Amino acid sequence: MRPTFLFTDLGGVLLTNGWDHHSRDRAAEKFGIDPKELQQRHEAVFPNYEQGFNSLSEYLEFAVFHKPRNFPQAELVEFILAQSQPFPDMIQMVKDLKSKYNLKVVAVSNEGREIAQHRIDTFNLSEFIDIFIVSAFVGRRKPYEDIYRLALEVSNARKEEVVYMDDREMLAQGARDYGLDAIWHQQIDTTRKELGQRGLIV
Repeated sequence: MRPTFLFTDLGGVLLTNGWDHHSRDRAAEKFGIDPKELQQRHEAVFPNYEQGFNSLSEYLEFAVFHKPRNFPQAELVEFILAQSQPFPDMIQMVKDLKSKYNLKVVAVSNEGREIAQHRIDTFNLSEFIDIFIVSAFVGRRKPYEDIYRLALEVSNARKEEVVYMDDREMLAQGARDYGLDAIWHQQIDTTRKELGQRGLIV
């Protein structure tokens, strides 16, 4: 049965990651932040931010501005948001599949609220993504099954109607463990081939 719903991660699939360790390393170098300290404090509070319990400002107050800095928070926020870039070929492929097969496209992503909203607005994701199940919006995170269950409920989809793409193997496996058909996305050519094997050919 050809899928009628395409569930997809955002970071690593359609866009670069919003605030990963590479971005944090670049920020540490640019702003003169101790990278080890930043990483330790990031790990302590970022899961709460991704789940919508804290704002970006509150996250940064703990992770960076726990001591005086010679730059304002707004400058660091601007840097963080600028890290997001699109993968045009992947976006176009999803648009083409949606148009050809009348797919319902659902984003299932772990992202903080401000970063996610910036990415949705900046890259016009609402033009081809029908539903956003973003961790900070819904208070649930991958790989726990409740976020996949919520995505099914909100989109009114059955498991057998869905194919899901995620760039992290363990998160793709988490979706499989819940019963979804999940593709571990590594590059566009292999993902296109896997989608084709499911009858989604572009």
